[in-house]
Amino acid sequence: MAQAQYTRLSYDLTLAVAQTLARLNPGMTFVYASGAGADSAEKGSIMWARVKGRTENALLRLPFRAVYLFRPGIIQPLHGEPSRTGSYRIFYSLLKPVLPLLRMLMAKLILTTESVGRAMLAVARKGGGTPLREASAIAALGQ
Repeated sequence: MAQAQYTRLSYDLTLAVAQTLARLNPGMTFVYASGAGADSAEKGSIMWARVKGRTENALLRLPFRAVYLFRPGIIQPLHGEPSRTGSYRIFYSLLKPVLPLLRMLMAKLILTTESVGRAMLAVARKGGGTPLREASAIAALGQ
């Protein structure tokens, strides 16, 4: 995806929604699904990481009660829900037989859609701690 299109989808759209929500209800908690490797300095060579980092930084400046930035790595979709990204669908279909074993060996790196959802609900309900949550912290919250 070209940078302009990626920026429209990942930054512009996210900020438009977040700014509206912050204006309507600044007492809410906003949880953003970013990505492992997001670049908070916004200076790296990887385009998507810079855009995600810029989005994270902008969200932290909004007047929400709290903002949590989730940076999961690999997320295994469950219950027959396919990934929206074609290359990820291929990746998951090739690794499907061994993903449960890999998850046991690398439980803090390979998450499931369920564990990420539980972790998001946990910070939205209880809050606390640092805004930035890497995969291992997400795994702990999602248990």
